Amino acid sequence: MKADSVDVVVVGGGGTGLMSAYAAARHGRSVLVLEKGEQLGGTTRLSVGTICASSTALQKKAGIDDDPDSHFRDMELFFGSLANRDNRELRRLLVDEIPETIAILTDLGIEFMGPLPEPPHQKPRLHAIIPHSRGFIVHLEKACKKLGVQFRLGTSAESLIIEDDRVTGVRAHVKGDKALHVFSARRGVIIASGDFSSADLAYKKKYMSGPLLDIAGVNPLSTGDGQRMGEAVGATVVNGDLAWGPEIRFKAPPHPSPIARLPVSRWFARCVNFAIRTVPQKIMRPFLLGFVTTFLAPSLKLFSEGAILINRNGQRFCNEFDRPQDSIGRQPQQEAFIVFDDAVAQKFSQWPYYVSTAPGVGYAYLEDYERSRDDIFHKADTLDGLASQLKVPVDAVKAAVAASNAERNNNPGAPAALTKGPYYALGPAISWIVFSEGGLKIDNQFRVLNQRNEPIEGLYAAGSAGQGGVLLEGHGHHLAWAFTSGRLAGRKAAIAAPING
Repeated sequence: MKADSVDVVVVGGGGTGLMSAYAAARHGRSVLVLEKGEQLGGTTRLSVGTICASSTALQKKAGIDDDPDSHFRDMELFFGSLANRDNRELRRLLVDEIPETIAILTDLGIEFMGPLPEPPHQKPRLHAIIPHSRGFIVHLEKACKKLGVQFRLGTSAESLIIEDDRVTGVRAHVKGDKALHVFSARRGVIIASGDFSSADLAYKKKYMSGPLLDIAGVNPLSTGDGQRMGEAVGATVVNGDLAWGPEIRFKAPPHPSPIARLPVSRWFARCVNFAIRTVPQKIMRPFLLGFVTTFLAPSLKLFSEGAILINRNGQRFCNEFDRPQDSIGRQPQQEAFIVFDDAVAQKFSQWPYYVSTAPGVGYAYLEDYERSRDDIFHKADTLDGLASQLKVPVDAVKAAVAASNAERNNNPGAPAALTKGPYYALGPAISWIVFSEGGLKIDNQFRVLNQRNEPIEGLYAAGSAGQGGVLLEGHGHHLAWAFTSGRLAGRKAAIAAPING
């Protein structure tokens, strides 16, 4: 076995892990980040990039009078029947600490747009990064390196090391090296490895059921490594049955969008932010909508207005009014196409019939998809031509539309039959788990707890891996928790007594 020794080992190089490393390094500690992927970023890199926060400088600049107490109350408006599942102590910690987190991110060079409204929040609280979420990773990595944080990419954590009832390190496999490496931690190990939305079926079955078992997560590296390691030393997972999903999203474009390639320097971000506020929307709209059509989900209103779903065999496979997202994962290649006629297309060309939206950023209509996503936009004068474009059996598509039309003609309350050419399709579309909510049980010091609710010495958790039962419904709360819990966990690990201290 090969061995390395530092004060703090962080498992996971996403937003949570980088913030944990930065916080620990600010206390003068030596820090090592283990990331099994080939690049840093995790799920944060794939996110829309909004953080929900109150009492921030951006709010005050906009004349918005807000406070953590109101934020705490408004969060519960999103919970519905799940309210009794929430960890109120951690929710309180989140809303109290997120203003400081936003201030730190801003000091590191991150530019935010907003704050943006999102009901039922009673005040605008969404802070959207400019120009895209990769900025979080770039700026945090730069700050970490200035403080001497070390990174080991392609390094997959396998298990925790326990000595004298305390976690003292991590065993890991390094890509290209058959030897098992030991990374020792004098003060603590922080698990920041994300959720388990892309875990193997056997693990997901421990907590999930139904359609969630048929689909993967947005991030293929979210395989629950931290949850497994924690459970192996006596920890428990809280709210493992909850997830954001299934949710329909279009397949990513074959090449990175122009937005994703934009630089993330502060001067450029400020120029973009200024342009968003001052340049006429007619000019800025294509820029903003390039973002919306790349990352977000199609509106289910498409189905209530007449669209149907077909699979790769050209077959209609579900009732589109009854959670169609639950059925896509059981189809060939786990893909589907949204099919409609010109009557539906004309509706989704103007408000309030949008194809997708990003809170506070913009609404995308069909023309925007035609311009920005020609890889998933399909149009033909006939169903034969449409089927040819989709490379699905013509007879099956025509039969699916005919059967749907017959149902609708016999049901006065149903949408109109699909009979008016040209015909359209959007897709392929896939059902994803955006986040699984099951994280290790922690206390308000971010120490991982065992089955007797006692701290496992030397072990901390943050982000999705250490969600601890706090509910993060509504846009912007997952990133708020990622950065805030990472910051606090890093600080707690840094000030912990060393093994021989």
